[in-house]
Amino acid sequence: MSSTTSSLGGVPGVATSEELAITADYLASLQLASGQIPWFTGGHCDPWNHVEVAMALTISGYDHEARAAYRWLADAQLGDGSWFNYYVGDRAKDTRLDTNVCAYLATGLYHYLLATDDVDFAAQLWPTVERALEFVLRWQLNDGTIRWSLDAQGRPESYALLSGSSSIFHSLCCGVALAERLDRAKPEWELAAGRLGHAVARHPGAFAPKNEFAMDWYYPIFSGALRGDAGAKRIADGWERHVMDELGVRCVSTNDWVTAAETAECVLALDALGLTSRALDLFSCTRLHRREDGAYWTGLAYPTRTTFPDREITSYTAAAVLLAADALSSSSKAAGLFRHDELATPLDLAEPGCPLRG
Repeated sequence: MSSTTSSLGGVPGVATSEELAITADYLASLQLASGQIPWFTGGHCDPWNHVEVAMALTISGYDHEARAAYRWLADAQLGDGSWFNYYVGDRAKDTRLDTNVCAYLATGLYHYLLATDDVDFAAQLWPTVERALEFVLRWQLNDGTIRWSLDAQGRPESYALLSGSSSIFHSLCCGVALAERLDRAKPEWELAAGRLGHAVARHPGAFAPKNEFAMDWYYPIFSGALRGDAGAKRIADGWERHVMDELGVRCVSTNDWVTAAETAECVLALDALGLTSRALDLFSCTRLHRREDGAYWTGLAYPTRTTFPDREITSYTAAAVLLAADALSSSSKAAGLFRHDELATPLDLAEPGCPLRG
């Protein structure tokens, strides 16, 4: 494990730069020799959260570890461009193929390029990104949405998920930006993103109903598909349902169970809308989950404030906190990615006959 060459700036009243560096050290300590980053010591790894941690390591100065993480993905990629859902070491634990999981490398690698200007490494990993996004786009439906997964027998699910498709939209936009930076035009990705973004922003009924999950509330904004007044209205409409005042964001609206990862991601969504004061207030709630070793409890259940899952700390939770801290402090050159400052304005492509065209 290398030492950091830089650290994130602190967020006053919530986390100092020294505390954030301790969290980054904790994340780096989890990485296996292969480059894989599990949820916790001895736990499983999934490629989406693996990328989330790689991004947190990048902005914390752990460039070597971030590159190792991305190389692990390149080595583990299947022939069709996908990855399995879960791994334990070299063994697949869950062989479902989740399209959102497979798309997220594009976000991670573009984030790495923004933060480091390491064009050579981005070019090395480009074929891995290209294969991944081509796999994902095989499953785009006529209404612009993308099937959420293929089961262990390779059978595609018939429906799309709003949070997953929102994340794929952002990954496609990052893939387009990455392609442009590397002088590799991908207009078909831009068109696919335009169709998907239109579905996310204008046709929420096209997705399987998961309204109780906070991610379905804020991910259309977090991804950049829903912006401006429409995004602010969505936040206002769902705030009371999904947020516990001074405690954070409920993972599921039907339970008083607050998760630090959802709270930090919602901070990024608020920041993207320019709601900085509210974002800072919400970010302060992550302090309740922080441990002295820099790790973060996955969730806290109220009113008892007990950990749930019991005593669980997760790498992706700490990573989400670091990414939110970076956005709020504008510490790294990638800090604006989730404000969508580093991405072109996406197309809004309605399908033929769409009643919401124009």
